[in-house]
Amino acid sequence: MTANRRELLRGAGALALAGALGGCDALAQGQLRPNIVFILADDLGYADLSCYGRRDYQTPRLDALAAGGVRLTQGYANSCVCSATRTALITGRYQQRLPIGLEEPINQPAPGQDFRLPPGHPTLPSLLKTRGYRTALVGKWHLGFNPAAGPLDYGYDHFFGYPGGGTNYYQQPGGGTQQTPDALYDDRNPVRRAGYLTDLLGDEAVRWIGGGQGPFILSLHFSAPHAPWIAPGDEAAAATWTDTFDRNRGSLAIYAQMVMALDENVGKVLAAIDRLGLANDTLVIFTSDNGGDRFSEMWPFTGAKGELLEGGIRVPLIVRWPRALPVGVTSPQVMMTMDFLPTLLAAAGGAPDPAYPSDGENLLPVLAGQAAPHPRRLFWRHRTADQAAVRDGDWKYLRLGGKEHLFDLSRDQRERADRIGEEPARLAALKAAYAAWNATMLPYPATSYSYDVKQIDADRY
Repeated sequence: MTANRRELLRGAGALALAGALGGCDALAQGQLRPNIVFILADDLGYADLSCYGRRDYQTPRLDALAAGGVRLTQGYANSCVCSATRTALITGRYQQRLPIGLEEPINQPAPGQDFRLPPGHPTLPSLLKTRGYRTALVGKWHLGFNPAAGPLDYGYDHFFGYPGGGTNYYQQPGGGTQQTPDALYDDRNPVRRAGYLTDLLGDEAVRWIGGGQGPFILSLHFSAPHAPWIAPGDEAAAATWTDTFDRNRGSLAIYAQMVMALDENVGKVLAAIDRLGLANDTLVIFTSDNGGDRFSEMWPFTGAKGELLEGGIRVPLIVRWPRALPVGVTSPQVMMTMDFLPTLLAAAGGAPDPAYPSDGENLLPVLAGQAAPHPRRLFWRHRTADQAAVRDGDWKYLRLGGKEHLFDLSRDQRERADRIGEEPARLAALKAAYAAWNATMLPYPATSYSYDVKQIDADRY
């Protein structure tokens, strides 16, 4: 019996290995064309999941997602605020190449202003549509308030969500229009829905996944845990929160409930994928649009949303695709938001539009274990407090509030041991690299909006 059991296990292992190797061959040839579920949290800190170190609550579904795939420890957002990162996500390019990406973030426009992606600009969903994908955005858009320049105009077949940067978690009586902070749309139609927004988005994602045939990309962009900090079930608090961005409310306990609701709804979507028999052929990504806000945990990093310190741009990043990626791996590969477009297109057997080359990199071979992690040179810019940053290998140049810094992130993740006096040549090289990159980007217009960092970290300024 023992010998038979050993033979059975040996045979099962051989079959699994053969399947994995077959998946790698098909991956290399661009034949797999997976479903894609891209889950984006809003203002989630690097250590806000228990698999990244959060201790005062648990996120078991996201922990399980990480255990079943690749957990990256050096995932970055393209910006320290939301709409700029979303510009990079949908285009695969540095957001500073586009006027809309210079709004940090997009604010409610004044009369005569119109923030939008350029008409006809290729996007992640539009490029996947050419590969036969059905496409949907469920959740936050925040790439312009013009009803004629929404998700359906840039490659999505279906939209259920809200156009702005923040929204109430319970719709209020008399609200729900384009100008109110709880607008909710089903395609182009304003709708009213009873219930907690995180649950509504999770339910709609499940409904849409099961409602069609063929490969799909679902962009599931949750509002959580962005302000207003409202716990599930607390409709009374929602009714009194008239300013979505009121920073004098909320608590760690409320924040915990919001993130746990996010985790529960991610689990709801993953369970639906399992029920439909799609798990092996679905590439799931989970990350955040920027670093955490007031109640977030960013350890071991310093800084927060609105800052180019690591806490403002380093984010959790999990990738799972059982057919082609290893299981239970922690990767040190540096990956940035704009890398998703070339990476996901490669998974689908496609490539970026050559007329709009991506600034990102296809990192699928690294995620699949076919290539070793490698250094990157990446750039950031943020108008508030005159911020600039370069990540080059383990070294980081940072300009913040008129002061320059140089850090070795391999030894100093908290950005406290300034090496600027010890490495003048390296400092000069990184400053020159930044200047060369910045010269190829659009300058900020005089009227562009920028985030007030002092709202987040008054003690730093």
